[in-house]
Amino acid sequence: MQTTETLQIELPGIGEPESLRPRHRTLPAPGPGQALVRMEATGVSFAEQQMRRGKYYDQPSFPFVPGYDLVGIVEQVGPADGGGDAPVLRSGQRVAALTKTGGWAERVVLDAGDLVPLPDGLDAVAAETAIVNGATAWRMLHRSARVRSGQTVVVLGAAGGVGSLLVQLAHHAGVAVIGVAGERQRTAVEALGATFLDRRSDDLVARVRELAPEGVAAVFDHVGGAGIVGSWRMLARGGTLVSYGTAATKDLPGNPRLPVLKLLGRLLLWNALPNGRSAHFFNLWAGRRRRDRYRAELRADLQRVFALLADGTLRAQVAARFPLSDAAAALRFAEAGGHA
Repeated sequence: MQTTETLQIELPGIGEPESLRPRHRTLPAPGPGQALVRMEATGVSFAEQQMRRGKYYDQPSFPFVPGYDLVGIVEQVGPADGGGDAPVLRSGQRVAALTKTGGWAERVVLDAGDLVPLPDGLDAVAAETAIVNGATAWRMLHRSARVRSGQTVVVLGAAGGVGSLLVQLAHHAGVAVIGVAGERQRTAVEALGATFLDRRSDDLVARVRELAPEGVAAVFDHVGGAGIVGSWRMLARGGTLVSYGTAATKDLPGNPRLPVLKLLGRLLLWNALPNGRSAHFFNLWAGRRRRDRYRAELRADLQRVFALLADGTLRAQVAARFPLSDAAAALRFAEAGGHA
């Protein structure tokens, strides 16, 4: 097997989206248990927005190539490594991968065990919207909160990447959703099947209680900060708060770990209270040390999401499309809330 040239988009250090720069690199042939994948679609998540500020909790040292996930075509398959946890891959097969970094590249070499085959006919861009977002939404809904049909939940950021999939997956599971978003996103949130509430409401907790007087079974909160107290107050006895971000503190100066640690401390304190409610901080990478089990569970969860996407149960939310060479414009667009 021969080496391969690839274009990558590098983040050289803390800076504006325009600081991103292209670089060309020679990739080695895939080794045992690896595959060379030609990227068809990758995305911009909140993680990249934090990484360019140097505020993502465990980002690598600068410079590095961002890109949390991707969909692509297998071009070469390395020798089998005998590990037994990887899917059987073939050249020309479309796969998805959760990469954390490195996805903003024309081609990548990845461990075969981290690749998830896509259903036939599933569009690459549609599938890309449901990798990190879909895995996060599915696992929070079914593994963290363990929602049941007939319950009611609150989704903050209901029009966002994770939020819109949370609404759809909950609706599919027979769960009623109160979707919180900006007023201009009302139509989109209601189209997904949620009851809309404006995030700027004077007393959001009171508005939720009007709709669910006993409280809700779960709240999914990506905002963090002081507002997390309101999310806790929305819960019914036996309810679960799932916190999965700190968007409220993304521009605060200082150590980026402090807001996360403060949030974790608050959640631990709440869990110690004898009130029948629970609070969790969701980490998509939790359990990674048990590699084989983590890979198997992630593959199973993503395949469920992809199947629902392929049969039309889920609708992909694609705000815009940009070529890889316009990664800076894509990042700027995402940071503006998906609006030009």
